[in-house]
Amino acid sequence: AMAAERALTMVTCTAPPNIAVIKYWGKRDNDLILPINSSLSVTLHQDQLKTTTTAAASRDFTEDRLWLNGQEADMGHPRLQACLREVRRLARKRRGGSNEDVAPLSLSYKIHIATENNFPTAAGLASSAAGYACLVSVLARLYGVEGELSEVARRGSGSACRSMFGGFVQWQQGERPDGRDSLAHQVAPETHWPELRVLVLVVSGEKKHVGSTSGMQTSVDTSPLLKHRAEVVVPERLEQMIRHIQERDFEGFGQLTMQDSNQFHATCLDTFPPIFYLNDISRRIIALVHRFNAHHGCTKVAYTFDAGPNAVIFTLADTVAEFTEVVRRSFPPATNGDQFIRGLPIGSASLSEELLTAVVTETLPGAIQYILHTKPGPGPQLVDDPSQHLLGADGLPRRCA
Repeated sequence: AMAAERALTMVTCTAPPNIAVIKYWGKRDNDLILPINSSLSVTLHQDQLKTTTTAAASRDFTEDRLWLNGQEADMGHPRLQACLREVRRLARKRRGGSNEDVAPLSLSYKIHIATENNFPTAAGLASSAAGYACLVSVLARLYGVEGELSEVARRGSGSACRSMFGGFVQWQQGERPDGRDSLAHQVAPETHWPELRVLVLVVSGEKKHVGSTSGMQTSVDTSPLLKHRAEVVVPERLEQMIRHIQERDFEGFGQLTMQDSNQFHATCLDTFPPIFYLNDISRRIIALVHRFNAHHGCTKVAYTFDAGPNAVIFTLADTVAEFTEVVRRSFPPATNGDQFIRGLPIGSASLSEELLTAVVTETLPGAIQYILHTKPGPGPQLVDDPSQHLLGADGLPRRCA
């Protein structure tokens, strides 16, 4: 048994999803995943949202194998293979002429990978961003590669390059055709704005919508608004957004976040045929946010929507309880009253008659499945505790979902 265990090298990492406040939509190169504009995002906290991945290599493995949430999956996915190829290339480059037997791990060994999310993939939260950031982190550790890894993660999923860092992250579109300068970097760490909070409003009855990869391509091909957005609007907004973050100016940050979300969805409508990611509930949430802010006479909460109907709300800690109560009154939970709020605890709030009259103008029971309360968090983490490995000493999944 000892010999078998010694012959196995195993690493586990976790990684977070991120939410773009200046959106990425449209590629100039589909194969290398190079964007037509830069973007900026907030990394979410792994206590609430994370992907865990274990990779093991052994001379005894006969083939590369992959398990997603306990189910075996196809290892041949082109983007997964691209990441694996890139990490191995970096490992070879790093070793240079070094003797093969002092190398940390033989590059010819087959590998086993197991990965799982602690959040429902259907939550419409960028699971591919967390997934590929985690995969690249774990492979880099396995093969002893350090340095610039956001470029490798980008080959898996564009937004994954932003999940390689915590806090507030910019993805520079880059100029080069080979993509070597299309990288992510941290604008500010998660500790920079400790009061910032995130509420994910998970909309019920989500139907499968147009995937972002195909949707993006159609937008690039048919939307004149998208071209204008990428060339004219986004560069200016990025500078403004970075300034708002540096100054912790929620008024500016919140307004710009909403405006950019709205424009992204406008480019989807400008796509031909049009793409509808927002649904009726999404639009009611938008209206609710604007009524809430109008009542307070300033920007207290801000929404952003990715390629789906779920709302991501940014706010400050002192507003969480009141806004959550407003959401609960507007969209009363169907049955799961106790499960309606998940993640970080939320205190109770009493609403004034005046606020209720002005803001809670309709009730739609069951429209929101649950609210997930989280905050900005750090980038990928190495898991030291061997009991957390998803693979056993035999290189097979420990527990099947």
